[in-house]
Amino acid sequence: MANMSLNKCPMPSQDPMVRNKNFSEVALGYTLEMAMDEAKRCLNCKHKPCISGCPVFIDIPAFIAEVAKGDIEKAYEILSQQTSLPAVCGRVCPQETQCEGKCVRAVKGESVAIGRLERFVADWHREHCTKKPQPAASNGKKVAVIGAGPTGLTCAGELAKKGYEVTIYEALHTAGGVLVYGIPEFRLPKDIVKYEIDNLKALGVKIETNMVIGKILTIDELFENGFEAVYIGSGAGLPKFMGIPGESLKGVYSANEYLTRVNLMKAYLPTSKTPIRKSRNVAVVGGGNVAMDAARSAKRLGAENVYIVYRRGMQELPARLEEIEHAQEEGIIFKLLTNPVEVIGDKHGEVKAIKCVEMMLGEPDASGRRRPVVKPDSEFVIDIDTMIMSIGTSPNPLISSTTQGLETDKWGCIVTNGDDGLTTRNAVYAGGDAVTGAATVILAMGAGKQAAAAIDKMLSEK
Repeated sequence: MANMSLNKCPMPSQDPMVRNKNFSEVALGYTLEMAMDEAKRCLNCKHKPCISGCPVFIDIPAFIAEVAKGDIEKAYEILSQQTSLPAVCGRVCPQETQCEGKCVRAVKGESVAIGRLERFVADWHREHCTKKPQPAASNGKKVAVIGAGPTGLTCAGELAKKGYEVTIYEALHTAGGVLVYGIPEFRLPKDIVKYEIDNLKALGVKIETNMVIGKILTIDELFENGFEAVYIGSGAGLPKFMGIPGESLKGVYSANEYLTRVNLMKAYLPTSKTPIRKSRNVAVVGGGNVAMDAARSAKRLGAENVYIVYRRGMQELPARLEEIEHAQEEGIIFKLLTNPVEVIGDKHGEVKAIKCVEMMLGEPDASGRRRPVVKPDSEFVIDIDTMIMSIGTSPNPLISSTTQGLETDKWGCIVTNGDDGLTTRNAVYAGGDAVTGAATVILAMGAGKQAAAAIDKMLSEK
């Protein structure tokens, strides 16, 4: 029987004042009964608008229909036909602007909780199924993938399913890219990422870590070693700074460095050998998901006051609404329409405050958002001991600077044809943040999937 409730089944979660002191996952997940009840809210629309909002084109109504019947393993089979990382997507995808944003149920009430159902199905499979994926018969063709983040893992998985011998070259000591160094444990547990990667290895994907392409090997050398195509999914890990006085003081981090220390190097553990500043007052500059992750991590590390400093207003914050709400519940202080102009240090060269100005929203800029302008005579100071810059990243130029014929744009992003990820270099494809600049996990996965199809087509025709 259909569930015509206008509201989603609420997601059980830790109490805010408990979770802001630990790194355990915030959302606790649906029970089977909750998942089946929520799945019955799906109307199984004839035109399936939700699929058009999914960058990897999951057959959403089909997998939800199986959940409604209680056949969770069948639901997982449908999911895994289109995505290599369902447990990840169910947790970190911005469903509200993608599949759920297209849901008919959202016209009068809330959309079906597609992301929560995807997470439930992936978690159920992980907890109940011991059978590993089986590798396809080899077609004898080799493809190299640079970067073991979401786009590289997706491309590798899609090609492995078609019989390609795929080797991923990862610069860090652990595979996963932003999934392990950027997204905190309380949003995406590392054991879940490891499980998804182990499934790819079971398909035959090889992963070589500590391999910096452009230094240890070049793309030309990969071709010399027998690879017939290369996919660049190296991300956008080069942090940006504001260029204001005092940015070189002790206690100023990029969000990338801060989150890498916390997440990948587990600086929050008492036994960790990775140092990180134990702060009392922290300012995080920026308003995206990365800023929320850094602020919420700082709170969990014991900071008394954590400020989100953002030059626009609440309506313009680019972070997911869920992440903003969770940050507010956990006691993060939002200093909106505020912009830092100087980092002030003490006699030891350490951060002691930031000088800020108040902002006003003026006319729209090229992106359509109202441009922030400085309010006259509005300077004020916030006392802090740690500052985290979260104002964006750009691709590292190492690969492009060591590869002839590989064009980049003025932002350092690799130029592709825009259709299937083919670069200006023959048989070299690229996707994800290395092409678009910092974006979402699911868009990077979509690019990896698209490029895999193009690589298969190109090599099949040779």
